[in-house]
Amino acid sequence: MSVGPVLDRIDSNLSDSLERLKEFLRIPSISTDPAYKSECDRAADWLVADLRSMGVQAEKRPTPGHPMVVGTIDGPGPHLLFYGHYDVQPVDPLDLWDNDPFDPQIEDTPKGKVIRGRGTSDDKGQLMTFVEACRAWIAEHGSLPCKVTFFFEGEEESGSPSLVPFLEENAEELKADIALICDTGLFDSRVPAITTMLRGMLQEEITITGPTRDLHSGMYGGAAMNPIRVLSRIIALLHDDQGRVTIPGFYEGVPDIPADVMQQWEALEFDHKAFLGDVGLADLAGEAGRSALEMIWSRPTCEVNGIGGGYQGEGFKTVLPSKASAKISFRLVGQQDPHAIRDSLRTMIADLTPKDCKVSFKGHGASKASVMSIDNPAFEQARVALSEEWPDEAAFIGSGGSIPVAGYFQTLLGTESMLIGYGKDDDQIHSPNEKYDIESFHKGTRSWARILQALTKE
Repeated sequence: MSVGPVLDRIDSNLSDSLERLKEFLRIPSISTDPAYKSECDRAADWLVADLRSMGVQAEKRPTPGHPMVVGTIDGPGPHLLFYGHYDVQPVDPLDLWDNDPFDPQIEDTPKGKVIRGRGTSDDKGQLMTFVEACRAWIAEHGSLPCKVTFFFEGEEESGSPSLVPFLEENAEELKADIALICDTGLFDSRVPAITTMLRGMLQEEITITGPTRDLHSGMYGGAAMNPIRVLSRIIALLHDDQGRVTIPGFYEGVPDIPADVMQQWEALEFDHKAFLGDVGLADLAGEAGRSALEMIWSRPTCEVNGIGGGYQGEGFKTVLPSKASAKISFRLVGQQDPHAIRDSLRTMIADLTPKDCKVSFKGHGASKASVMSIDNPAFEQARVALSEEWPDEAAFIGSGGSIPVAGYFQTLLGTESMLIGYGKDDDQIHSPNEKYDIESFHKGTRSWARILQALTKE
């Protein structure tokens, strides 16, 4: 099957594709607000009907929360699982929107045409790029070049409480040769990218307790142990002078980045001075000798996210506080074990805590990183296909954040994920006046058509 006629059909049907996207965007499928439960149901029904119109066997599947949509269409090539989510963020504050967030409009901007409205970029517009690519393949050739399972979630923006149980119950049906996830973006708003590394997360809350009550600093200062002083010393000792984390065993499982991937990152010519300058900073502050992209994508971190203790109102209250606390989070990479790191952190802090103080811990999240095996030929095939569509050559990149569904596909389905998206840095996802570039929608659709062909070549 040739991709050329499919690309021509995508071009000629762009206006129809945008009208379908507008219809989908008009459904206010806000998953976190119970008042919109029926609208989430309506969005799921819309997707089922749209998939069925293409010949996909699709249905809405109930969960304790919002429904899943699952559809399958057979084809001769490998089995691909495509994931997207149909739920959207709340629109507050509404007064900061220029127009009704659920009345999508196409607008001219200095950077080109965009479609503006809630869900345009996250994730309805992205989801529909793949659907429209499949629609064009089927219309042109009568079928897809491979088997595709469509899997659309309605709770991504509210923590995905039903996702893991659903995957466990339907693992055999959803297992595939490769999973495709369209919930990411272009690097620097221009370079097509396949995200192959997602960092994990560990969160820990620490409380140091000293005296039984707050103490007058004139009476007890110097003689009594100050929990803030203890906590400050502990926090200071979590990093050495080179920016490395000092927790014993912390770097076990941290991989070296392959030379060819490092070359791709260097070719991106990331301007860390501009990146930091946007937030009023200038100098890199992490591990000495590492580039900004290495630190954000492939190195683990330890960050203090909040500190509390003592008097923090106006003026002064000269006390030695009874307690001091800190919230500390870790971004993890490679094969780092969050539970082993938690145990090592707690042991280290307990050893640093003076006898007159007590330390208590409260654990929060603990999830491993997701690392995709780019040795699978499908990754390079997809990268080449992306490069054929965009002016800049596509790259394998990392992500400083976490997209849990990719990890669940690995652990529960045994399926590696390709994270390919076409969003831009200025799309204002989760914010008022969210938008998606028409170029992203158009070239994203064309990109998926090329990838479908690339992944099905012998």
